[in-house]
Amino acid sequence: MPVKIEIAPEADTVTAILSGEIDHHGAGRLREVIDDSVRRTCPRLLILDFGGVEFMDSSGIGIVLGRYRLMQDMGGRLALRSLPPHIRKVMQVAGISSLDIQEKGGKTQ
Repeated sequence: MPVKIEIAPEADTVTAILSGEIDHHGAGRLREVIDDSVRRTCPRLLILDFGGVEFMDSSGIGIVLGRYRLMQDMGGRLALRSLPPHIRKVMQVAGISSLDIQEKGGKTQ
């Protein structure tokens, strides 16, 4: 299943709700859609919601790290939300589990 993305802007937050499979084929489109939304709205917080992600390869790590740098450059923050266990493990192995990780309701772990 190809990756799908829904952008949900609200006040000073942009949430990118991801679903499907994040691999090198869909990573470029994800970057473009998320970056365009962030540059247009200049949010203080970008949330990447992984609740619907079934598979993610190393290109997903690149998505996270690139958006982290983008938000830092803009003076904002990045949070990851609703990480399924398999995605959480990938983040831990990559050494980026120290980012702001939230449960579905926005509660930080």
